[in-house]
Amino acid sequence: MLTEQPAIPLESEWTLPDRGTIGIIFLIITESALFTIFVVAYLVYAGKSLSGPYPKDVLELPVLASICLLSSSLTIVFAEHALEHNQLGRFKLWWLATICLGMEFLISTGLEWRKLIVEDHLTIATNLFGSTYYSLVGLHASHVIVGMSFLLLTLFATLSGFPIRTQVRRVKFLSWYWHFVDVVWIVVFLVVYVVGR
Repeated sequence: MLTEQPAIPLESEWTLPDRGTIGIIFLIITESALFTIFVVAYLVYAGKSLSGPYPKDVLELPVLASICLLSSSLTIVFAEHALEHNQLGRFKLWWLATICLGMEFLISTGLEWRKLIVEDHLTIATNLFGSTYYSLVGLHASHVIVGMSFLLLTLFATLSGFPIRTQVRRVKFLSWYWHFVDVVWIVVFLVVYVVGR
């Protein structure tokens, strides 16, 4: 007498992970390693300058700039959410708000550097503090500029009629990059303006 064998469940077919997701994850991992090197260099050389100016003499807490940049993580989430729900008007508004907040951060950084160079005579060649400060803060600013370029490109494409609703996935990746830039700023802020002073 034959007994019926229990059916063996078939495994679901394995598919490759999304290339874009893997790409942005590896970009963030690589950039994190780069920033780690610069942060460690800053910490190693903190307080080793033989001549001034020193951090405590010239650095002021960039509170407004920090609030603007960190708030932009919230506005980009609102923009992403609006796009996912086909609310193009709200998407444009929140996307523009993100750009304005990022621009305010860059302007504040530029004004800080102008003061440090012109009034405090701190350049990248002045001392170890100048070298490590401009390298670390400049590296972060360059990443903000890259992010801003893509944010502006997306806004211009949307305003000129490009069907941005078809690009939800890419907007999500850009949002991840922007969050990464904001998280890095928290580390830079703590290292340079709190610990390093």
